Amino acid sequence: MPFTTWMEKNLVSSNSKTLRRWARIIHRDLGFLMVGVSLVYAISGILLNHMNGKDPAFHTEEVTLQAGRGLDSQELTYWWNDKKDVPPLRKILPIDDQHLRLMLDGGVGVYNSVSGTLDYEKHSKRQFVYWINKLHYNQVKGWSIMADFFAASLIFFALSGLVMVKGKNGIGGRGKWYLLLGFIIPVLYIILS
Repeated sequence: MPFTTWMEKNLVSSNSKTLRRWARIIHRDLGFLMVGVSLVYAISGILLNHMNGKDPAFHTEEVTLQAGRGLDSQELTYWWNDKKDVPPLRKILPIDDQHLRLMLDGGVGVYNSVSGTLDYEKHSKRQFVYWINKLHYNQVKGWSIMADFFAASLIFFALSGLVMVKGKNGIGGRGKWYLLLGFIIPVLYIILS
């Protein structure tokens, strides 16, 4: 074997080994660092994907009360303020001739003057979900730096994962088919939607 061929083969092999080694080291250490941030985005993302029209950061309790029939805004205000275990009333707004809207601290209600029923929703904050959603939506001052670092880390994880494994299980073997499938899936969703 000529010296230049041997040198090219060994240098390329040596550079590949070095690249794979450093990819593994950084992938591992950065992976440990990003576990907490990954969990924030993953848990929040799952909750946001399954909102069903409701904010997952709040628990909604629906309550029906029976008031007197035909109450006006002032009478309804007195009636409401005499109740215990109800949210504070901020104001009452007319909806139509038969209905009044109650604006509550942490909720909203509707009074039907014909039937005397008052239906209201009471919202309470789920602190953990509220804060991880704020991080997910990038609504915490200074978080965009961490969010950008996390996004760059994901790019690094994707690219370093391509070179970490060699042989039949790596990018030259079956890995190329998984890589191709990983590109096809989002393209199909775009085309078919």
